[in-house]
Amino acid sequence: MTDVRNQPHTTLPPQDLEAMLDVSRFLDQLEGPAALVGPDGQTVNLPEEAFSVLADVVRAMRQGKAITLAPVDQLLTTQEAADFLGISRPTLVKKLEDGSIAFERPSGGRHRRVRLVDLLQYRDEQRTERRKALRELASEAQAAGAYDVNSADAADLAKILKDARKEVAKKERRG
Repeated sequence: MTDVRNQPHTTLPPQDLEAMLDVSRFLDQLEGPAALVGPDGQTVNLPEEAFSVLADVVRAMRQGKAITLAPVDQLLTTQEAADFLGISRPTLVKKLEDGSIAFERPSGGRHRRVRLVDLLQYRDEQRTERRKALRELASEAQAAGAYDVNSADAADLAKILKDARKEVAKKERRG
């Protein structure tokens, strides 16, 4: 068995997703504590945290997604970190250098390493900021009467929203 503490491990979903659908339906109906039953009939109670992870894995695989398990203190290269965030490596490096994301350099090394936990924190902060900006845009649009538009005003509203999204993106890039 792979030691998850040392190595990320990726598992592809099964070719036949029908079995995964059965497991998913079963998990969706469970209420209360769950247990694992071994081939010899031995039963072990499953902690809520482990059950939650199992349910998340099954949901993702049901959708045909591969799953990677990695410890949160896993160190990633800048390319791996950029791929995780869905941004280019140069953009990630800018965020590292401006202090938006913590990083470390191995002793005597010139390469940067980023902890997965720091990427998760950055991603969550960005999501929170985006949601806040969208709520503000929606409030401004409602105050401006944008929700009471006719079809002739729809094109103008689309342009206003596009411009507002660009403005939010500019603010995010500036930090």
